[in-house]
Amino acid sequence: MTQADFVKLVMPFKDKVFRLAKRLLVSREEAEDATQEILLKLWNNKQKIEEYKNVEAFSMTMTKNFCLDRLKSKQAQNLKIVHSNYQDHNVSLQKQVETNDSIDWVSKIIEELPEQQKIIIQLRDIEQYDFDEIAEMLDMKPTAIRVALSRARKTIREQLTNTHQYGIK
Repeated sequence: MTQADFVKLVMPFKDKVFRLAKRLLVSREEAEDATQEILLKLWNNKQKIEEYKNVEAFSMTMTKNFCLDRLKSKQAQNLKIVHSNYQDHNVSLQKQVETNDSIDWVSKIIEELPEQQKIIIQLRDIEQYDFDEIAEMLDMKPTAIRVALSRARKTIREQLTNTHQYGIK
């Protein structure tokens, strides 16, 4: 496999790898490092890469495993929490503050979900994978994924509703 072939194969989904890593590791710098590690591992195994049916699903699985290992490591204590990925200049300042606040609350709620639900929310609602692809990546049945996704969404909805009804959590 040439470098050009590798780039054509990997570039379409490298941003998805980054977004999943960012969702799990929270820190942009850590997510960039994780993405680089995954791409390096794929490059080092470029001879075997053609054996996989779905390279994108394989790389997402690698990303998930790498990030979970990273979080379990001792260095995970040093991870910074930084969220600044939403800006919309066409709305009133009050609406913008409310929107940013809601996004922050949703992010905080997602971070508090069990690891499996967090990954499924990321893959389904943010990365837009279908249930069969997620089932392949996580080695789960599609029905179990639907149940976990439903529970995660319900938790997010309830906690967000409580936050807006009662003010500070």
